[in-house]
Parts: sequence; structure tokens; C-alpha cells
Amino acid sequence: MTLAIVTGTTSGIGLHTAIGLARSGVSVIATVRDTARAEALRSSASEAGVDLDIRALDVTDAEAARALVEAAGPVDILVNNAGRGAVGTLEQLSDHDLQDQLETNYLSVARLTRLVLPGMRERGNGRIVTVTSVGGAVGQPFADAYCGAKFAVEGLMQSLTPVVAPFGIDVAIVEPAAVASSFTDSVHRAPAGPYAVQQQAYLDRAATSFASAQSAEDAAKTVVEAATTSAPRFRWQTSDAAVSFAGLSLADLDGSRVLGVTAGWVRPGE
Repeated sequence: MTLAIVTGTTSGIGLHTAIGLARSGVSVIATVRDTARAEALRSSASEAGVDLDIRALDVTDAEAARALVEAAGPVDILVNNAGRGAVGTLEQLSDHDLQDQLETNYLSVARLTRLVLPGMRERGNGRIVTVTSVGGAVGQPFADAYCGAKFAVEGLMQSLTPVVAPFGIDVAIVEPAAVASSFTDSVHRAPAGPYAVQQQAYLDRAATSFASAQSAEDAAKTVVEAATTSAPRFRWQTSDAAVSFAGLSLADLDGSRVLGVTAGWVRPGE
């Protein structure tokens, strides 16, 4: 049976991705930072009539990530979903704020991906899906640290894709726009200081966006499709709003144009 690891499954997109993959017949290891907070996940799995292997993982703990992958056995699908937001412009952000965003949204993704790559390469197949954000394509006010980390992880994955493709490994990124979930509950907010007026205007606009946000269950359908499709592609958006917003910065919406060029750079003789 196909085995998937899905991170950040306590709620939101991660929870519904784990359920959706299990419904499709995939054996799922669903990770949460604290198993005591996994009641919603357990309840949803029970209602869906699926079994999940729920395990504790702080994705920023490198040794814990290594132990998880080693204990899991052959991993066919990795879904990097765990993430954390931050509100603040650069002058108000500390080095700790910046590092926290990089650790959660970039470095932890890189480490987990690196851990599963050898097995996927040796077996000649695998799928790595990373949930980024439209904030990985379009920089947004007061999301300096968050967008910076999301831009970084998109660059990492786009650079990795043509190198691992000849080994049967497909890489994808999924870009949601506003999603109705508890994600915003954990957002770190730096003191606004002299930027208070601008920050409040941004927060007011964000509140309007989230009032009509896509459901996490609906967004997760795109993640499941990216993880299981027989016609993989690099870049996915989860809604029309995400397509429109990412399109402000990207003309290559599905990633094929860039990868069509860079794939040739790693073929012998080209």
C-alpha cells in the first residue's frame, strides 16, 4: 500500500488532506505537534471511516524528523503542510522572528524532503507536495518574514524538481489564497510601532478576505490531487481567487514553462 506522511494535521488543510488521502486508499502517517490536541483529527477520521497513524512531530526538531522517517518505512508521498504565519514589517521584526519563519516554513520542509529523497530515488518513484501560499508568489505588506520563507521554499522546490525527475520523483507546490482555518490563530504579530496605521489597514483588508475564504476541506482536495494524480505538474492553485492573485506575479501558472527550460540544463549533452 502507498504510504504518505502528512505534516501539520491538527486542523485545516492538513487534517482534510490526511483524511482525503486515506479515503483514496493511501496509508497515512498524520503528524501533529501535540497528540493531546489531535481530537478533531481522530474524530474526523472516525466519521470518514478511515484509519490514520497519528504521530507526534515538531517539524523544527531535526532529530525527531529523522526518527519519524526512519521508523515509517518506505515513504511514497510526503506532504509538507505544517506552517506558521507572522504579521510585521521588517523594521519591527527581530532576528528571532525571521528565524522562526525560516525554521517552520522553509528549513523543516527542506530537512524532511532530504530525508525521504534517498529511498524514493532508490525505488525509482515518489511524490513530494509542499503547501506554500499565494504569498510564495506575491509579496504582501506586513507579511515580510512569512512571504520571504514561502518564496524561499518555492525556489527550493522549483530548483529540486528537474534534478530528481529522472529518478521518478515528482515535486509539486500548492498555493492556497485565504482559507478558513485556525491557521491565523497561531500567527505571530510584531509590535506595529510607527506603522500602526498601515498595519491596521492591512489587517482590515485581511479580515475581509478571510470572511469569504475558501474552506480548508475544499483546498485540501487540490493537495490530494497533487499527491495522487497520474498527470503531475509543479504548480497548483486551490481556487479561482488563488489563480487570480498568483497571476499578479506569475505568467507560468502551472510551472511547466520554467521547468521545460531548466530540465534541459541537467540532461547530458544539452
